[in-house]
Amino acid sequence: MPTLPREQPGAEQPQPHHARRTAQSFGTDARRYDEARPSYPDDLVARVVAGSPGPGVLDVGCGTGIAARQFRAAGCTVLGVEPDARMADLARAHGVRVEVATFEAWDPAGRTFDAVTAAQSWHWVDPAVGAGKAARVLRPGGRLAVFGHVFEPPAEVAEPFAAAFRRVAPDSPFSGRPARRPLEAYRAGYAKTAEQIRATGHFHAPEQWQFDWERPYTRDQWLDLLPTTGGLTRLRPDQLTEILTAVGDAIDALGGRFTMRYVTLATTAVRAEST
Repeated sequence: MPTLPREQPGAEQPQPHHARRTAQSFGTDARRYDEARPSYPDDLVARVVAGSPGPGVLDVGCGTGIAARQFRAAGCTVLGVEPDARMADLARAHGVRVEVATFEAWDPAGRTFDAVTAAQSWHWVDPAVGAGKAARVLRPGGRLAVFGHVFEPPAEVAEPFAAAFRRVAPDSPFSGRPARRPLEAYRAGYAKTAEQIRATGHFHAPEQWQFDWERPYTRDQWLDLLPTTGGLTRLRPDQLTEILTAVGDAIDALGGRFTMRYVTLATTAVRAEST
């Protein structure tokens, strides 16, 4: 889908960390974002926790705290860093400690952590800064884990969406993309993240993880999620309505529901003992 690949590290988006207006548009309806966005595989969370030396987690770009709450439920002590105060406020309402700042500008004040996580957010961090700063705030043996979902609904849903998006927003950078993209394109983005981590010289060899899972969506559930995605958060209400109508009609033609086959990808690496 044209709106969602931007949320994958390196996925055909030159320097996405410069697109701050899009990055900060997710807080327009923070509650919808929090309720509609999927959580992360329990196996991923468990693997990060088991592979970290302690319970202290720094969650970069924590948003409304979707991933942070999962790590907290797994026994971790979590601090979020989030540049959008609206998203941070909702995360705090869920009991997540959050400091409002970009990761680049955030002051760790001498604090260190057992894990640094970034769920659907690392692409917004300046690659010239991100991995190096993560190394500085990680304890030796601490783990950096960058992960996110591949949002690719069935062609019967994706193609009407793409056609409607091109029609209502022809000048958008999202409008020229194919309706669906191969998984290898997303894997390439995470491989690029691995290279950026490796280039710091502060980490052991990065690993690539993959988690496959499914989630059924009703028409209303999918139409609730779509407005939380990067390409749609800045559209006019009439543009958004036209796109949602087209997608809703497509889902109705499938019987009012469909199954999303998710892939959650991760790039992760352990900080070397000495740097």
